[in-house]
Amino acid sequence: MKSLGRQPEAGRAAGTPFGAPAAFETPPAAGEAAPRPLAPARWDWAGVRRVLVVRLRSIGDTVLATPSLHALRRFLPDARIDVLLEDWVAPLLEGSAEVDRVLTVRRKSKASRLGVARRLRAEGYDVAYNLHGGSTAALLVRASGARQRVGYADYAYASLHNHAAPPSSELWGTPKTHSAEQQLALLGWTGVPVTDRPASRLPLTPAAAASVARRLREVAGLTDAQPFALVHPAAAFETKTWAVENFARVVEHLAARGLAAVAVAAHGESATVEELRTHTRAPLAAFTDLSLPELTALAARAALFVGNDSGVAHVAAAAGAPPVVVFGSSNVAHWRPWTRGPAEVVREEMACAPCPGYACAEFGEPECIRRVPVARVTAAVDRILAVAAAEPL
Repeated sequence: MKSLGRQPEAGRAAGTPFGAPAAFETPPAAGEAAPRPLAPARWDWAGVRRVLVVRLRSIGDTVLATPSLHALRRFLPDARIDVLLEDWVAPLLEGSAEVDRVLTVRRKSKASRLGVARRLRAEGYDVAYNLHGGSTAALLVRASGARQRVGYADYAYASLHNHAAPPSSELWGTPKTHSAEQQLALLGWTGVPVTDRPASRLPLTPAAAASVARRLREVAGLTDAQPFALVHPAAAFETKTWAVENFARVVEHLAARGLAAVAVAAHGESATVEELRTHTRAPLAAFTDLSLPELTALAARAALFVGNDSGVAHVAAAAGAPPVVVFGSSNVAHWRPWTRGPAEVVREEMACAPCPGYACAEFGEPECIRRVPVARVTAAVDRILAVAAAEPL
């Protein structure tokens, strides 16, 4: 089990590559009232010294766990807080002030899971939260031996927890909850103040920022003072992938507004970026080999993000790049960008949406995302840029 200890902002950059318009309500602004828990404390927090948070799976899942990590750190400033992630996404939290250690487990490795289970048992955790819900997470939470083991009552192997929470919608008193709210509610049910719904956030390491600044100068010819839009034309499924030709028109629209475009994708998605180059008449710089800390640093420099619903969109929102996200099959209420800044979702209203998203069962082809017109996306871009221009310097 690899551990990335809590580091100062000078942490090193890791080398892991990242694998009608609708504006939604953003988290409430902080400072209006002191945050409160969603239920009375379920144990005496005064004796809690070590907390484990298990959040397996993807980039977006990890980003959307950061509001919960922030709430925990704020509530327990002197406790040791560890988070267990899959190894390929762990660099996202390198240098984070919210956790003391980032522990890792290898994806689809039984040997790694067994080794992690033994290590967790030896740590002596007081509290362990399952923010994932799958069977592996439940087994690892149980293996930790924590006195207080918390998950939702409908989770896989829920009996392995000794605190089983009701649905997050019941705790928040709303019919639909965002992924970030779902995770926050689990903490709030145990007495952690969460009612301010903290925004997602990611650490920015100086090493990654310096690397990105250098590469922007060398590859894109952009100085530190020159704004640019970050574009992500790829996605995990066809039902979440807007046509490359459409992104080409958006890149041209950005150029007409005097805003350079920088495309980003995983190495395995480089063909999508090259296809975008062939379809646009505007200049386009691109990176397909960034580490996750570098992706965060690139997003932190961007004036705008335009892309599909993906983990990269959540990184952009957490890093402060105002996002315009094109949605297809996904549940917008659950997966929209979680930010207090300006953000827009562009989607086509369909009676069959949302759906699991692996394939289109209704039409055979993903009409939900194919029907989203370029004009609605460029209009959303213009609105986001107008809001940014109106903000005081």
